Amino acid sequence: MAKKTAPLLPATDEVLRQFGGRLRLARLRRRLSAKQVAERAGMAPMTLRSLERGGSGVTMGAYLAVMQVLGIEKDLDLLGKADPVGRELQDAQLPAPSKTPRPGLSVQRLVAPNNAIKKPLKPAEDARDWIKQSGFASADALAGLIEPSAALKKKGR
Repeated sequence: MAKKTAPLLPATDEVLRQFGGRLRLARLRRRLSAKQVAERAGMAPMTLRSLERGGSGVTMGAYLAVMQVLGIEKDLDLLGKADPVGRELQDAQLPAPSKTPRPGLSVQRLVAPNNAIKKPLKPAEDARDWIKQSGFASADALAGLIEPSAALKKKGR
C-alpha cells in the first residue's frame, strides 16, 4: 500500500520541483553520478530520482542527506530565517518589556525593534469613537459598550 502524502498547493508543488531541479544541477556540476550520490546519501537511486523531480513523498531527511553529500547542507539554515510576517505578528503581541525578564525568556525576545512599537490609543469618552480610530478594541473599550441591565443596577453591582 502506497503512503499518502499531504496535498500541496500548485505553487508550493512548483517550488519543490524547482528545488529538486537545483539539487540535480548541483550534482551534475560536481560531476557526480546519481548512483554515487544515492549510495553516499544512503538511499535507493529511485528515491534520488524522485527527489530530483521534487517529489512531495520524499522525506525532508532524504533531501538533507543529498544536500550533505553535495556540501550544501548549510543552505538549510537560510530557510525561514527572515520571516517578516511572523516577526510582525510576534511584535504586535509582545508585552511591554520589563526590567527583570521572566525565567526562560530572553530579553531579546521581549524587546521589539523601535519601528515595531506603537503606542496604543487611550480610550476616548465614547468607546465607539476609540474603536473607530484605533482599528481594534481593548477589553476596557468593549466593557464601555455594554450597558448594565436594570437588574444589576438595582443590586448595586
